[in-house]
Amino acid sequence: MKVTPFCSALIVLLTVVVTGCSEKHASPAEEKGPDSTPVVNQPASDAWLGKWDGPEGTFLQLEGGNGAYEVTIQNLDGPRLFHGRAVAAGIEFERDEVKEAIRATNGAATGMKWLADKSNCLTVRTGEGYCRD
Repeated sequence: MKVTPFCSALIVLLTVVVTGCSEKHASPAEEKGPDSTPVVNQPASDAWLGKWDGPEGTFLQLEGGNGAYEVTIQNLDGPRLFHGRAVAAGIEFERDEVKEAIRATNGAATGMKWLADKSNCLTVRTGEGYCRD
């Protein structure tokens, strides 16, 4: 069988296309730092670490980071600990078999009159919010 120059060029082109498509390109979350170690972008929710105050001695405490959190919620019944993880909208955790999500809001969005004038808050659901001054 005789291979024409056209067939040779086509084989080379197909080889380049196939191998070019199989190269792994680093995602933005896996970019290399100056020492060639992967640099992982921290979720925005890492900035929420620490204590957030609610009314009447309630609070939300976030510990951990890099997308994995220990969520302590102190309500009138006492403190409870939950394991949370970063999601696009904030931090997700499960409480009493219900999936909950912590999201950044202002005081008015918490639905709580005691926090209405605050601007830097986290809300779990309407009527359950925590703020920093």
